[in-house]
Amino acid sequence: MNLSRDTVEIKTENVKPRRFAFVLLDNFTMMCFSSAVEALRIANRMSRLPLYEWKLLSEDGNSVTSSALVEFNVDSDLVELNHDDTIMLCGGVKIRDATTQKLLNWIRREGRRGVTLGGLCTSAHVLAKAGLLDGKRAAIHWENHDSFEEDFPNVTLSNSVFVIDGKVITTAGGTSSIDLMLKLIAEDHGEELASAVADQLVYTSIRTERDSPRLSVPSRFGVRHHKLSEVIQTMESNLEDPISPATLAQNVGLSTRQLERLFRRYLNRSPKRFYMEIRLQKARNLLMQTDMSVINVALACGFSSASHFSKCYRAQYSTTPYRERGVQTIHAIAP
Repeated sequence: MNLSRDTVEIKTENVKPRRFAFVLLDNFTMMCFSSAVEALRIANRMSRLPLYEWKLLSEDGNSVTSSALVEFNVDSDLVELNHDDTIMLCGGVKIRDATTQKLLNWIRREGRRGVTLGGLCTSAHVLAKAGLLDGKRAAIHWENHDSFEEDFPNVTLSNSVFVIDGKVITTAGGTSSIDLMLKLIAEDHGEELASAVADQLVYTSIRTERDSPRLSVPSRFGVRHHKLSEVIQTMESNLEDPISPATLAQNVGLSTRQLERLFRRYLNRSPKRFYMEIRLQKARNLLMQTDMSVINVALACGFSSASHFSKCYRAQYSTTPYRERGVQTIHAIAP
């Protein structure tokens, strides 16, 4: 029964707090971390019970700087946890650099002890690198989809806001931490409390595992023509083996000329140019986020030769793939 606007009654007696260990990785994203903690804090406030406890960990016990350059003190280093605790790895940019052997060894050990393992934003990379996602479904920020699929073919990458697969949890970044925590709160203490937390967060549209973290094609590109949206979706799903404009048009019942007109009207470019741009965008993501060779990146994005790929890349980004890779290496080793 709802007692007031500020309280939700919890029927469970002698509630044992559920404990979370948030592991802050270098350059972690504040949005994912703070959203998760705030949901737990508000659940305690609304129930007037200590339903949740949490502590902050880092690899060495020292403070950690987020991608927003805000520094956070932590409670301890990577200590042994209780078997019924829940680990939440908090990742962000440069997740590969933050994935150290010490972290991997700790994650594997805690997983063997039965601790629930979670990865917020890009932290699915850490769990996958540790081998804890093999044969499982996972979510990760959409910008990391291409590199993740190349690095971890044994993991089924989902387009969901979050994924709970057994005792392993992953999210797609951004506000998906809120959706995940609302799901866990509802499972632990009921939908009424989860809804009250959402109200306090001014979160009016709670998403589930069935929802996508990305905006729809019409929203992302300002396209309001359903056949054009369908063509763009097909393009995005076929970057390694591009489909000809004639076939794309035929698949949606249009002539090639009609398709050309739609692209010019809504996107001010030809289908061929648009297709090239999204292929090059994937290539740039792979160059920046993986160790794939330039030729393998080219092949993964539908280019038959490194020279053609380099020419197109330079035209789009005013630099070559080799220099792009070199800049990333310099940034990685710079103090």
